[in-house]
Amino acid sequence: MLPHNMTWMKYPSLSKDPSTNFEDIIFSQQVISRFMHAYIACFVPAGLLAGIVILGICIKNYRSRTLETLDVLFFPQTISSIFLILLSLTIAVRPAYLKLSYIKCGTLSFFFSLGYFCSQYLLVLMVLNLFLSRHPPQNAFISKVYRNPKVCVGFVLMCSSCLALIPSALLGIENYQAETDCQLDPLFVWPEYEIIKFTFGFCAPSLFELLCLVLAFVKKTRPDSHRSGKNTYPLSAILVMVTTRLVCHLFYNIMILSRTSLKIKGDIGTPQNELVMNIAEVVLFGESCVSLVILLCLHRPYRTTLLNTLKNLTTTCRRRRESNRSLEIQETQPGPSEIRSH
Repeated sequence: MLPHNMTWMKYPSLSKDPSTNFEDIIFSQQVISRFMHAYIACFVPAGLLAGIVILGICIKNYRSRTLETLDVLFFPQTISSIFLILLSLTIAVRPAYLKLSYIKCGTLSFFFSLGYFCSQYLLVLMVLNLFLSRHPPQNAFISKVYRNPKVCVGFVLMCSSCLALIPSALLGIENYQAETDCQLDPLFVWPEYEIIKFTFGFCAPSLFELLCLVLAFVKKTRPDSHRSGKNTYPLSAILVMVTTRLVCHLFYNIMILSRTSLKIKGDIGTPQNELVMNIAEVVLFGESCVSLVILLCLHRPYRTTLLNTLKNLTTTCRRRRESNRSLEIQETQPGPSEIRSH
């Protein structure tokens, strides 16, 4: 880490500035507390449940040797989304912040950046796969890589790890063991951290995704690129996931850049700035939950498997109930000896 820091940055709600309006602080804390409770109560269970179901379906397909190319892409994407959801539980203490040492906070930030980059670039890989499915590559090397998604996923994981190390090197802390108020994207980082994360975590992948989507629909599809209905690419799921991520990540990255501008000016901001930044953080994590639900509901094989499983469970429960009811009826009916006695 670089031998400099920005530990002078304080959260407005925790600053000791006498000019601070405490009514604004109380209002901000109430709002973010309600947002956090709604996220923990609704989004987290739905996202984790959808993610577990998707992982179960992928494992089932692997065991039955029916694992498709899309499953190879969706499996790590689901793991990264679940990882981000678990990390998001650190906001359960809001409106307060985690009290951690600088080194622990930096480690937590590294894992968050890893999941953030990995999830983003895996979605880029899905969009690129969508483009190549409609327009098969002419180059032999690209065609070979396209048909081996495990290599692509491994390359994405390696790039995400390298990109996550770069912001971690810019945390700029001298007193590693000193405690601080920790956020997954720490407040004490230098502006270069946030600029790099905006450039490589949002701007570059989002532009690439939009470019691939535009080319996929504008460019004429070759006749030999049509696939059978069984292997139809989940176009609706990918489009909705890209749109949802673009909106949520745009909001979060705008607030990240706004916080960067405050650092450059030497200003800690207002309680309203802190409130909107916390809301943007909740929205960012909410997108990870929503994307898993979207994938489970809009991807036809996953939706069909889920519905068939629920149908089988319902049928099994109904049969057991009917068998138990028939046993109860048999027990209540009088036997032949009882009839003779009467």
